[in-house]
Amino acid sequence: MEAQEAPVDEAAAEPTPSLDELKRFGVTEKGTVRVDKWLWAARMFKTRSQAAKACTAGHVKLDGDSVKSSKTVKVGDRIEAVTPGGQRILVIARLCDKRGPAAIARALYEDHSPPPPPREERNFAMRERGAGRPAKRERRRLIRLRGRD
Repeated sequence: MEAQEAPVDEAAAEPTPSLDELKRFGVTEKGTVRVDKWLWAARMFKTRSQAAKACTAGHVKLDGDSVKSSKTVKVGDRIEAVTPGGQRILVIARLCDKRGPAAIARALYEDHSPPPPPREERNFAMRERGAGRPAKRERRRLIRLRGRD
């Protein structure tokens, strides 16, 4: 009689970092860290300057209020951020001001983001092959049709 294997969840299959690994990268549960540093360390933005610009533009909210990049965060704070990957809702579990591996970054927060909406069928007009570059009016119509307006 063969034992049935349970389905493997990709995210759960990755081992969580040990406390020694977390400490080696400067992860702590006490104190405070600047919000732009934390967003960068948690890999929400590729650069710290992108995180700072998002704060300045009002795309980052701490407990419902827009914040500047110099605002400090602590464990338990709720961050809502519009990142290049979409809207993220995070609760801070640990603090870190250094960027480390992705496994360490995932240990810094609890993700409460809603799942992304399903991709609907793409219905957009295709240009004839060899028709050349679209004119300004045609390009604007294509952009409007694709929903990027």
